[in-house]
Amino acid sequence: METSGNTKKKGAIREFFSLGEVGGYFFRKKDPSRPNDINIRMMHGINKISIVVFLAAVIYLIVKRFI
Repeated sequence: METSGNTKKKGAIREFFSLGEVGGYFFRKKDPSRPNDINIRMMHGINKISIVVFLAAVIYLIVKRFI
């Protein structure tokens, strides 16, 4: 039988590792009401590259710290 504190902890861990807004930004569907201008597409492409590089740097620093 699980206690309520244990369930609360599992929910917090699941919430911590959820992709949330970042995952939604990378995996959203095409929306016909959203503008499809070349400038907007370039901006979103650069934003996605920036997010990936930032996450790679954070992972590198964490690995470097513990190894």
